[in-house]
Amino acid sequence: MKDQLTPAVQDYLKAIHSLGGAEQLVSPIDIASQLGVKAPSVTGMLKRLEAARLISYGVGQGAQLTDAGIAQARRVIRRHRLVELFLTRVLGLDWSEVDTEADALEHAISPRLEAALAAHLGEPLEDPHGHPIPTARGDLQKRDLKPLHHFRAGQRVVIREAQDDNSDRLRHWQTLGLMPGAIVLFISYQPLDDMFNVQVGERTIHVGSEGLAGLRGEVTIE
Repeated sequence: MKDQLTPAVQDYLKAIHSLGGAEQLVSPIDIASQLGVKAPSVTGMLKRLEAARLISYGVGQGAQLTDAGIAQARRVIRRHRLVELFLTRVLGLDWSEVDTEADALEHAISPRLEAALAAHLGEPLEDPHGHPIPTARGDLQKRDLKPLHHFRAGQRVVIREAQDDNSDRLRHWQTLGLMPGAIVLFISYQPLDDMFNVQVGERTIHVGSEGLAGLRGEVTIE
């Protein structure tokens, strides 16, 4: 298998991985939605990936990454997240700006530059949005996280990850203090209005499920 895959192939592998394709079958419809492309083009690419032994694929069943496909997908994910962290920590870009930039740069990074970035950043474990960075060996930390809008009154939750594909939403979360590492105390929930009353630091804020969608965390005893 060649180390250098086309950007399109890398995008497909990353998309399938993000949809859970390392553990289960992923439907072509979900892949098309993730990538913003039409279904017929997805079918053609999936056949190419199967021929390259990067996925297992059955028409009408879906696609799942092979071991080789997982390794390649995690190489791309590692470079993407290292770039995001470099852009925020070293160049001072806002966390809402770096996903698109990293999408473009991840395809151009050589293994040597990847290693240099990781060393310069101190072999980091997470990107600016809290997502774990795969190791150079392709290991990826597994977490048992829940969407924030699944928690209820009385629970104290630490935010671990923020979905990074919507810059406006990231900026909004930042103004509210809803960022990885923040502790959120769920005070109350009004199901008829779908409205949460939560405490973040010294602030009490009101936010609906849609306003929390994309944030993931876990209960903490702190």
